[in-house]
Amino acid sequence: MPDALAEVLLRRRRLVDAARITPPVRRSAWQWLKRPLTTQAGLGALQADLIQRGFLLSAPLYRYCSGLNPLALTGFGTNLLALIDAESGRDAGHVPLFRGFPESVPGNTENFYVDRVFARLLQEREQPCVLCGKVDTVHAVSPCAHLVCRSCWDGSDYSACPLCLRRISPDDPFLEPGFDEATGRGDAERLRLLALAPTSSDRAIVDDLLGRRSPLSVVDRTDLQVLLADADPSWLPDLIPVHESRAVVVAALMSRYPTLVDELLDTATDVLRLLYLLMNGDPGLRTPPVRRTSVARVIRRTVLARLDRMPVEGLVEDMQRHGRAWKRMAEVLHPFEFAREYPVAALAFAVIRRTRLDGQSPAGLAVLSEAARHPLVRVEDGRLVVVTFASRVEGALASGRTELALDLLRQRPGGLLRRLVQLARVLPPDSHGLLVEAVGTAVSDVSPAVLTAALGQLRTPPGDLRLFFPRGGTTRIWTTVDEREPLPTELASALSGVLVSEMLRRATALPRYRRAFLDEELARLAAPGSERDASGTLLRMTRGSSQPIPLDDELRLFLHWVEPAGQRIDLDLSVMVLDHEWRFIGLCDQTRLRFDQDGLVHSGNLTSAPGPEGATEYVDVDLRAVRRVGGRYLLPVVFSYNDMPFDQLERGFMGVMRQPTGLFDPAAVEDRFDLTGPAKILLPFGIDLHNRELRWYDVNLNLAGYSPSIVRMGGQVALMAAALEEVHGAGDRVSLWELCCWHAAARSDEVAVRCADGSVVGYLRDPAEDLTTFARRLTARLEPDRTWDLEAAHKADFLAVLTPADLEPRAGADIYALHPHLLDPTTHRLLAAPHLLAPFTPDTRARLTTP
Repeated sequence: MPDALAEVLLRRRRLVDAARITPPVRRSAWQWLKRPLTTQAGLGALQADLIQRGFLLSAPLYRYCSGLNPLALTGFGTNLLALIDAESGRDAGHVPLFRGFPESVPGNTENFYVDRVFARLLQEREQPCVLCGKVDTVHAVSPCAHLVCRSCWDGSDYSACPLCLRRISPDDPFLEPGFDEATGRGDAERLRLLALAPTSSDRAIVDDLLGRRSPLSVVDRTDLQVLLADADPSWLPDLIPVHESRAVVVAALMSRYPTLVDELLDTATDVLRLLYLLMNGDPGLRTPPVRRTSVARVIRRTVLARLDRMPVEGLVEDMQRHGRAWKRMAEVLHPFEFAREYPVAALAFAVIRRTRLDGQSPAGLAVLSEAARHPLVRVEDGRLVVVTFASRVEGALASGRTELALDLLRQRPGGLLRRLVQLARVLPPDSHGLLVEAVGTAVSDVSPAVLTAALGQLRTPPGDLRLFFPRGGTTRIWTTVDEREPLPTELASALSGVLVSEMLRRATALPRYRRAFLDEELARLAAPGSERDASGTLLRMTRGSSQPIPLDDELRLFLHWVEPAGQRIDLDLSVMVLDHEWRFIGLCDQTRLRFDQDGLVHSGNLTSAPGPEGATEYVDVDLRAVRRVGGRYLLPVVFSYNDMPFDQLERGFMGVMRQPTGLFDPAAVEDRFDLTGPAKILLPFGIDLHNRELRWYDVNLNLAGYSPSIVRMGGQVALMAAALEEVHGAGDRVSLWELCCWHAAARSDEVAVRCADGSVVGYLRDPAEDLTTFARRLTARLEPDRTWDLEAAHKADFLAVLTPADLEPRAGADIYALHPHLLDPTTHRLLAAPHLLAPFTPDTRARLTTP
């Protein structure tokens, strides 16, 4: 089987690492076959299998396969298809309760339920069937031992016990052959290109991941750990802006290169991230390690030595942000054992733990002696107290001394921008000019992710609800009524202008483009932000992004999971239907298998998922039928019926297919969400039938106290979805369109725009036109300077589109495409969305690189 690195290259960049995928085969192993195979025949079969899955071989990869002997090609093709199937989920046993789904799903769920109850409660062994009265047709099924009538329940349609809905043994006589599954067809518009991986492809992905300006998702972080397994410091870029990524690098390389601890860990929180990783925890510090793990003595000394070299005030303040975690780490590091060697580190732990110091002991004497050297440290009742920067800022705000708080925050630009909206509300009008001046000075040193977040908050007016994403092991949200006063219009406009001007200024330092080509539909996609809470998906769209959905689309939702041995996990897939006012209309779930006849059709509830096959549930969605009965919003929900968290699954994912052919069509898979973490309820996306769009939510709902019923929790789910739509649908947050416009306006004088109706227009910057004015014209899509056609894309050096269909980008162009399809990553420089933000860094050396 291919290794993890080959899987990463294929999934992230559609690159095939032939050396890792092709198994070694000696010539003598195939030379003496009685019926010699031909490479050409094997290659034809491989291409057919790939097209069925939605892929094509590039010309160099085709030539490579042509040079393999038949057995080597067989091994190569088997391994390649296994990787592709694992990504789409095709390798799982996708068999629903009703194998003839959707045709064989009962039209009357109530009768189906009553028959099950009667048969389960009243049926006796060696007695006639209580439903049909036939004799000798009732037999027990394995392993649940329920008595099932072979005449009433069709063994060629059911895949589980029809009474308890739990999986039964595959060799049980009740199961009969039936319902051959159709295969996918691989439509031309969905085909994606597989290219032969060039050398150093893994280093290019490392550069992309380490160069991002926002925290990585769990999937990205896991991929980075795989890529760093054989790396050395020469792989590392000059700047790694994200502290979590630095911790991943140090954890992977410190055993061979211990000096990286000093080079990459700047703060106590950086050190804490490293400790969490060494204890198999989360470097985002959202959840503590499952259990305390001892670390080697050499690591303890290395960590304490790094803490000891930090300034006392910053060290204590940083540790207080995560006081509970550091108290646990004290039990691992034993700082007072090394107090005489590392007195500053011991002093910080004494403050965090409120330790009463004994001046007669060697450790206490060392800590007190060190404390006497720092004016901000004082002794109260035998314990150390430190007045930190954060406490001074909070004290100034609490006492109404807002100008003092502003003066303090000038020292920390990032903190100033994060509190920008708060300061804009509390500062008196005569201090607004001071705030604008302070922001103008601070922005040059602030991360672009912080700038775009602040810009979105400034432009978002108070509404009916506020939306919060609290820290935690899963992406949870909660809402409250927004009672804030609107920001002063002139102040919000002035601050927004400062932030946009700074982003444009940074973009002018990047390499120039002859022409840029942008897709107006990029306005549907949110600008990249923090990905640490994002689920593992295929598209990796930012939360809040949307995609157009034609109403004649046929969608098929799917849920698949495998439970661990000896433990039953019952997951349910449900779809809520709501009207324009978010009022409940109906649902399709295990209690109602059909909504409006064929508007929504559920494949049937499975209550167990033993391996290796697991269990799969489907829901078919007819968008036009749902709209006819007054439905506007569709909300799919996955929840654990028996209250088991997703992280106990051996495997689990939920996804959506568009226009599928066959029960599971890998070429039709639009996106897929992994079920991970301690969550029990997932709201992956919502469909707005009025605006004809599908918006990605990707949130796990915290609905403690609700019974596992979508009817009971429907009001809370609708409230969460309404808040998400209000926040992300208003268009106030920074979009990928705006981000690309900043690139295009600052780096090119010619910008072509493909409009929503398919027409192409052009914006040309006059030499006398101010950059800010040109960028505003482009971003707001004001009157264009000329009309164009798709030929404009041929000479563009930078393209940002949803799909490159009908376009022929020139070789070497920088391209962002949500659906890259037949773009060759070895010919073009394909950019991920987070890497569109990375060049807007304070470091002028930042540049676009291949992800």
